[in-house]
Parts: sequence; C-alpha cells; structure tokens
Amino acid sequence: MSPQTQHRIILFYVFTPLADPEAVRLWQFTLAQSLGLRGRVILSEHGINATLGGELGAIKTYVRALKGYAPFRGADVKWSQGTGEDFPRLLVKVRPELVTFGRPEEIKVGQDGVVGGGEHLTPQQLHELVAARGEDVVFFDGRNTMEAAIGRFRGAVVPDVTTTRDFLPELESGRYDELKDKTVVTYCTGGIRCEVLTVLMKNRGFQHVYQLGGGIVRYGEAFRDKGLWDGSLYTFDGTMHREFADGVQSLGRCIRCGEPTPRYVNCEVPTCRKMVLACEDCEQEAEPLHAVHAD
Repeated sequence: MSPQTQHRIILFYVFTPLADPEAVRLWQFTLAQSLGLRGRVILSEHGINATLGGELGAIKTYVRALKGYAPFRGADVKWSQGTGEDFPRLLVKVRPELVTFGRPEEIKVGQDGVVGGGEHLTPQQLHELVAARGEDVVFFDGRNTMEAAIGRFRGAVVPDVTTTRDFLPELESGRYDELKDKTVVTYCTGGIRCEVLTVLMKNRGFQHVYQLGGGIVRYGEAFRDKGLWDGSLYTFDGTMHREFADGVQSLGRCIRCGEPTPRYVNCEVPTCRKMVLACEDCEQEAEPLHAVHAD
C-alpha cells in the first residue's frame, strides 16, 4: 500500500458552548500528540475548529475519541487523502474566536450551534434554490481573494479581503448594499467561516442569507465537476489545492506565462513577501518569480 493511501487529513468544526476551553485544549493536545497527528486545533468558549493529518489508523482513533465527548458527538468530519507530511507540527490553542473576524461579542452559541446565522443548504437544496429563484441568487465568497483566485462558484461575488478581519470594513463600505434584498448564498471551504459571516451580514441588513452546509468540500464531493463550482479548491495542507474530478482546469493563471495553474509558490524576491501562482515550468526558470508579473 502506498503512503498516499495510508494517511488522511480531517477537517471539522463544532460550535457548542465550552465552559472550560483550556481543559479541552489539554485533552486535545495530549490525544493528538499521542497519536502522532499534526495540524491545527483552535478552541474557544464557542467550540472547536480543527484540521489534522496523520496515519489512517491514528486518525480513526482520534475521531472515535472526539465523538466520544458529548459536545463534539455531532462533528461533521470531512476526510481527504494525506501524504504524512501535510503539516509541519501540532498546534493546539485557545483563542477568543474560532475564526478571527474581530467581533466575538456578536456571536452567540447554543447547544444547536451559532444563533441567528444563515439557513444551511445541502448541495441539492442549493441547486433547488437556484432553479427556483434564478438570477436573484447571488453567491458570496466567504474566503480571501487568494483562495478565490483558483476556484469559485460561477458568477460569485468575491470581496476584496486578505484576512477574515477585512470582512467587516468591506461589508460596512456600502459596496454590497444592492445585495441586501437579494438571496445571498455564502460559501467557504468547510463551512465554519460562513457560520460567523452570515450572522455579521444579517446584523448589517442583509435580509435573505443562506450558507452552504459542509462548505465547498461537501458540494464538490456531491457534484464533482457537474455542478456550479469552477476550478480548484484552495486547501490548508501541503498540497494547497484539490480538484473534485480528473481533468478539472484551475481558474488560477501563472503570473509568468498565463497558463491555468492552481500552484501557489513563494515569491522569490525578498521584498515581495507574497505567494504567487506559477506553473511548474515557469517556477524552474532562472528569472526570479515576482508578484509584479501578476499585472
């Protein structure tokens, strides 16, 4: 059996009240470390958000232990192939927010999850909504522009944001006021950012806000390349991208030759401090890759 089939990556979150996040942190760190897992686990009084990778048997043991803890029993764990070298280390932290939008005071969490967020849609329900309401449905990307550059829902609005902290100034800028009476469907990688984003949008006057349950991951698994998603999914492991079917062409373009590519690499000019899209051939050229080529 090849190493590719022996390792897995899991992605999950659970919004649930945690009275003692630090105690849960110690348990999570001890559990993941004992199993040789690497990745990131974030905890707060609002719940848990994690991406972990490791040997298949270890991941299965971790998931059984996770779901043995009553508050996390309903975790929707998303699986993908791993290499064993997907994350450099294990990080388990307690933070004020599971996703840092900068407004923890606006988020209320009960036993059933986030209070007052957008209605969840399954992939099939999303298609039914689009069929019923047509052009009134607007896809709203809950990720950053770097992620959206290689793949997004067809016709989606992509806010000009670099981090989640940028969303509130963007929403409050007036640029999206024309969407406040439309049917807005938010989407994110696994769904967690949209749990918070939809609350923030509704608090700012957006009237008909939905979120894609399970995120792009669940949608891609359901429809592969036959749905409304175009291109590659940006991921937070060593591969940095995922396609849902063979032969899918990324929406990303190499900064040097313009050919389709989902590959992000480090800018080779010290003052650049960015990642840039580059195909394998152009990455091998002698001239340093520089973000100036993106124009």
